[in-house]
Amino acid sequence: MPATIRDVAKASGVHVSTVSRTFSSPHLVNQETRNRVLAVAENLGYRPNRAARALITGRTHNIGLIVADIANPFFPPLIKAAESQARDRDYHVFVADTNEDSVTEEKLVQALAKQVDGVLLCSPRMSNDLIERVGRDVPVVVVNRLVESIPAVVMDVAQGARTAIEHLAGLGHSDLALLGGPRGSWTNREIRRSVIATARAVGVNLTVLGPNQPTEIAGAAAVDAICRSNATGILAYNDLMAIGVLEGLHNRGIRVPEEISVVGVDDIALSRLVRPKLTTVATPTAAAGRTAVDMLLAQRGEDRRTTAQVTLHTELVVRDSTGPGPRATGVPASGTARGQVASYAKE
Repeated sequence: MPATIRDVAKASGVHVSTVSRTFSSPHLVNQETRNRVLAVAENLGYRPNRAARALITGRTHNIGLIVADIANPFFPPLIKAAESQARDRDYHVFVADTNEDSVTEEKLVQALAKQVDGVLLCSPRMSNDLIERVGRDVPVVVVNRLVESIPAVVMDVAQGARTAIEHLAGLGHSDLALLGGPRGSWTNREIRRSVIATARAVGVNLTVLGPNQPTEIAGAAAVDAICRSNATGILAYNDLMAIGVLEGLHNRGIRVPEEISVVGVDDIALSRLVRPKLTTVATPTAAAGRTAVDMLLAQRGEDRRTTAQVTLHTELVVRDSTGPGPRATGVPASGTARGQVASYAKE
């Protein structure tokens, strides 16, 4: 028969209520007593009833983690790190997938809000107003999105995109293309803003293609437009799209990087397995997961709500998919003025 709270109390020489407080409000129990109770509980194999503890403390010790697309290899390292960090703090994580849909996302948040102590929104597609409204009902931390009144963990994709464009320009590519991501994505807006500014600053032509779904299929489908743009250097919204571009170029007999250089964003495991190995902007997804959990659990009631924002560094990882481009001779191959930006939006 499993050990009960009464068994622990008797073996510890304390009242049942002291054992209960040791697990529900450890800060109310002196350290010596707490250590003794925990040691006895461990020895007896006692585990407190989480449902009963939730009724007493008002806390479920559950966290909701909502991601835009669980099939995207960007998210599993973040999920794994968040779950590990939460487990170390005696919390469980419920993971839900929105399939890049803002309506589904809103419904999931509403369904989870009453079952968890807080929600992590990863790359959310909801409007800022909706996220702020959710934040009034349950503690929320947003990953890869900035919302004025909500704590957030973001990766400096703007800096990463700037480094990628400077890398391509430094290799001699004077005509570049940005393969944009999904509409409503904060990350996509940050990348686009940074790429346009950097292209103008370094004096290269830029064609912006998008919005697009952040998938390998979308990357492959964009190759015709990339070829029409005369670009010899490509930056894709994420690695999946970049890998799709590699596949599409290969199918057309276009060599990478001899004829076109390709850069992705994220540094997912596949970026090191494809051929040529993908040059990419590495994003610290695992660190983001751990940091987001810590920020969420730091919120203990209304008096501890925060609007802190943490920015994590990104880094360009140069591999085999980028190489020298045709050197500029004063007039780019497209015949346009240096530093021009063209945008072709898919509605």
